[in-house]
Amino acid sequence: MDNLLNVSPGLIIWTFINFGLFFILIGKFGFKPMLAALDAREKKISESIHQAEQASIEAQKTLKDSREKIANAQSEVMSMLKEGKIQAEMIVKSAAEEAERVKRVKLEEAKREISREKDLALQSLRTEVASLVIQATDKVIGKVVSAEQHKGLVESAISELSNN
Repeated sequence: MDNLLNVSPGLIIWTFINFGLFFILIGKFGFKPMLAALDAREKKISESIHQAEQASIEAQKTLKDSREKIANAQSEVMSMLKEGKIQAEMIVKSAAEEAERVKRVKLEEAKREISREKDLALQSLRTEVASLVIQATDKVIGKVVSAEQHKGLVESAISELSNN
């Protein structure tokens, strides 16, 4: 056991040679594949980051486009609602104007009908009054009156009725 604690210069040299050879072999055969694997891993991670950034940019663009489409759709809906409201108001106004026109036409027709009926009633009344005047004159005077006298009597009776 004493031998284990003693330092021997040959052992130190062989240990350095072994470590040197180990590092040379590892450097030649081990580090290159490890570095290549690390480089490949770094490249893969870099590409993944780049793809993620591109996907994020694309997602932002899609989100922006979607928001614009939603805003345009909302604007279009509001425009359609406004236009529909205007059209509804125009229809209501047109219907009211048409109803007013129909009312005026019916009122004018009723006035004309009333006037016509009034004229017919007056004509009938004049004829009846003329007949009564002729009969009364015949009875009061006791003789037949000529057509001209009848006409004068009728006109005076009608003017009296018109004044009353």
